[in-house]
Amino acid sequence: MWNQIYDPLHNPVLSTIAAAVPVVTLLVLIASGRVQAHIAAIIAVIVANLITIFVFTMPVNMSIRASILGVVTGFFPIGWIVLNVIFLYQVTVTTGRFELLKRAVGGVTEDRRLQLLLIAFSFGAFFEGASGFGTPVAITGAVLIGLGFSPLAASGLSLIANTAPVAYGALGTPIQGLASVTGLDPYILGAMVGRQLPFFSLIVPFWVVWAFAGWKGMKDVWPAILVTGVSFAVPQFVISNFINPWIVDIGASLISMGALILFLKVWQPRQLWLSPALRGRDESASTMAAAKPLDKTPLTQSELFSALLPWIMVCIVMLVWGNGGFKTWANSIFTWNYPVPELHQMINKMPPVAPGPTKESAVFGFTYLSFTGTGMLIAAIISGFLMGVGPGKLVTEYARTIRLCAISLITISAMLAIGTLTRLSGVDATLGLAFAATGVLYPFFGTLLGWLGVALTGSDTASNVLFGNLQKITSEQLGLSPILMGAANSSGGVMGKMIDAQSIVVASTATNWYGHEGTILRFVFWHSIVLACLVGVLVTLQAYVWPFTAMVLK
Repeated sequence: MWNQIYDPLHNPVLSTIAAAVPVVTLLVLIASGRVQAHIAAIIAVIVANLITIFVFTMPVNMSIRASILGVVTGFFPIGWIVLNVIFLYQVTVTTGRFELLKRAVGGVTEDRRLQLLLIAFSFGAFFEGASGFGTPVAITGAVLIGLGFSPLAASGLSLIANTAPVAYGALGTPIQGLASVTGLDPYILGAMVGRQLPFFSLIVPFWVVWAFAGWKGMKDVWPAILVTGVSFAVPQFVISNFINPWIVDIGASLISMGALILFLKVWQPRQLWLSPALRGRDESASTMAAAKPLDKTPLTQSELFSALLPWIMVCIVMLVWGNGGFKTWANSIFTWNYPVPELHQMINKMPPVAPGPTKESAVFGFTYLSFTGTGMLIAAIISGFLMGVGPGKLVTEYARTIRLCAISLITISAMLAIGTLTRLSGVDATLGLAFAATGVLYPFFGTLLGWLGVALTGSDTASNVLFGNLQKITSEQLGLSPILMGAANSSGGVMGKMIDAQSIVVASTATNWYGHEGTILRFVFWHSIVLACLVGVLVTLQAYVWPFTAMVLK
């Protein structure tokens, strides 16, 4: 047995600095912009092992085994979801179904403000739920450019809109990552996030239109904005609290799109807003002539069904895979739990982090059939066959998808390795004890910690993995709900998504506005700061003023 040590240098300040070295190394390397994310993550894994072995006295074999466990956990189930979602997307692109989908969505209304609601918010939320990891910004940015929006409007507004759905992105991957490092129930964590983000699902649609068209432009279409926000926020709350956290974005976005489209059949603004540029100074407006217009030829009923078919199939399969009864049945057929030798229950968590010596679990659960990613793979294969794609072509496309996702999978696995190692070594416990010094202000600053994590790593999942267990430990030290603060890490993190380097590069690429990443960052930065602070205020109120809102059904 090995007991965790939280003050190995016999000086709380020096021990905290040592514990922060792996995370700081990762964040500084990524923030520098000179080191690619996967290389930065690998370097940080090496640094984390050196710190845990030579400073925190963790046995070498335990440190290495913990890192390997994290790498494997990063791929199954998290990386497995990403790989198969991107596979489905690639199949729709190669078959031309995605181009039909862009035409279907872009032809609903001519008013630019309403197009933003439909495409940047609701449509983007669907792709956030289905894939995440930069895909929504790439898709909505490209569609808005095709509709004639200026590059700055298309990129900046896509980034702002892609916030409220992020915590449930890629079929709940951030929630899964948070649960993996905290040991908390993902259903309860998802429900708690569902007590926070619906407020911002109401705010963000108003915010996006205001950023584009100003106060008067927003006020003139407030009924449509309200319909969009309410029809997303209410399902977001209901699905997350009473169904599961995996299909929240898919369900809420489909309901929101449907509600807005139906509403526009009976209501239209008195005056159409046709300007494609931001209401204020928009230096990208001069490049709009180079934008390729979107084909607005009306789709036939057959073409519309063909465009929606893959995503209908995803909804059907995910409704089945997200059901708890199905998971129980699937796990009864195939389950393999592998306790890691010389690691599982060989580490004791010690006071003051735990009431007494508490054994740490280190088990890799390979429940392949019930993995959400497996459901996505099945949906993609069925969709491919229905679209006329042969087995050979599907295999070729899958191989290409693996090549496309290889770097992302390495990054995700390395991030999980850091999170697993710091949890089992007690490094994050040392950091948590230091963060407890913020006292009653911790709900606010703990939320901003999630924002900082996403801003620097580019992923709500990565931020949850890095800081999730720290949030849990710190909140327990302060007598706060670990579920509340774990969820706050994810909810606060979504507001950092619009300013991370990865998302900004994706946005500039999708809108063909290369070299202007700094302009995009300056446009979205203050929006990110203000919204993150508002989330912090809400979490603080939940902790002290409205504790009943922090109660979740078990």
